[in-house]
Amino acid sequence: MKNFKERLKGGHLNSLGNTTEIVDEVLAEDELFYELFDCYFCNDEVVRLRTSNAMKRICKAKKKILIPYIDRFLTEIAQIDQASAQWTLSQLFGMLEKDMTVKQIEQAKKIMKNNLANHNDWIVLNQTMDTLTRWAKKDAELNDWIKPHLKRLIADKRKSVSSRAKKMSNELEK
Repeated sequence: MKNFKERLKGGHLNSLGNTTEIVDEVLAEDELFYELFDCYFCNDEVVRLRTSNAMKRICKAKKKILIPYIDRFLTEIAQIDQASAQWTLSQLFGMLEKDMTVKQIEQAKKIMKNNLANHNDWIVLNQTMDTLTRWAKKDAELNDWIKPHLKRLIADKRKSVSSRAKKMSNELEK
C-alpha cells in the first residue's frame, strides 16, 4: 500500500498536491492502479478531484491500465456527484473510445447526454460538448440529439460555455 488517499489530501483545492508523483508511481507499477482507483470512494472531495486528474494523466501516458476499468467508470464513477468526476469521465470516454465496446459507448453517451442536459458546471458542460460533438460527427442520432442542446448553451451567460457551444455547433454544420 502506498497510502495514496492520505497523500492526495490537504492543500489548496486547485493545487495538484502529490498527484504527479503518484501518477509516476502508478505508471512505473501498473498494479498500483487499483489503490489509486479506490481513492474515488474517499469522502474527501479534494482526494476525488486529484484522483480524476491522475486518471487523465495516466490515460494519456498509458491508457491500457484503464481499459479493464471501463465498466467501473461507467457504473461506479458515473454515480459520483462531483463535477470533476463528471468532466473527467467525458475526457476519458473520448480517449478510450476505440477501446470501448458498442454497449459501453452507448452507456457513455447516456451518461454524457444526462450531464449535458442537466448539469450546470461550466467545465462539465464544455468537456461533455467536446466529446459528444466529436462522436456526433459519425452518429446521426446523437447529432440530432445534441443540436438543440448546443443551441440552448449558445445562449448561456458564461462566455466559455456559449463560445464552446457555438464552436461545436459550427463543427456539426460542416
